[in-house]
Amino acid sequence: MALKEKTNALLREIHDAVVSFDEERCVRLCKAVLKEGTDPYEAVMRGLAAGMDTVGGLYEKKEYFVPELLLCSDALYAGLDVLRPHLAIERTKVKAKLVIGVVEGDIHDIGKNLVKTMFEAADWDVYDLGKDVRPERFVEAIQENKAQLVGLSTLMTTSMLAMPRIIEMLKVEDPNVQVIVGGAPLNVSIATQYGADAYAPDAVSAVREAAKLIQSKT
Repeated sequence: MALKEKTNALLREIHDAVVSFDEERCVRLCKAVLKEGTDPYEAVMRGLAAGMDTVGGLYEKKEYFVPELLLCSDALYAGLDVLRPHLAIERTKVKAKLVIGVVEGDIHDIGKNLVKTMFEAADWDVYDLGKDVRPERFVEAIQENKAQLVGLSTLMTTSMLAMPRIIEMLKVEDPNVQVIVGGAPLNVSIATQYGADAYAPDAVSAVREAAKLIQSKT
């Protein structure tokens, strides 16, 4: 089997291991993909994250329920623990503090956790507020941690409507704070409309966009 075909097969198997909530198999496959020399980020996105995307679809169709979601998440995080130390993210000269969280009304935190992992790999100081975070908590967090950047995440069109208010509250508290947003229902146009300073479609671009924002202020 050609190397590319073998890689694609392994990534499909990682995807399937997440969907079938097979934690041990997921760990074994992630170790195999590292041994083969595949980019760990590709394994995260095309294997683990793609698997959770499929799981999300099954949940929406009511073929999976909360217990299955939790088991699939366990498999994903077990694989992520294997891959995380090997993620090669460009380390900028920027040293900044990031507050990150999923906005109130949304409990989907897989995407936020991937973004957090990328920022940590890039040597940022990250303060994770978790999921279903009330607007006031984001404001409190920048006060407590003197953070220069806030990352807002959502997967739901209903909860994303809270973002403009959160951004306004943050800017009132600290006009210099930078806000980056991401999540499936968002795009550049919506981010601009909401008053965000940047939009990131994926975890790697989030780190790049964040570095640009901080550098623009120095």
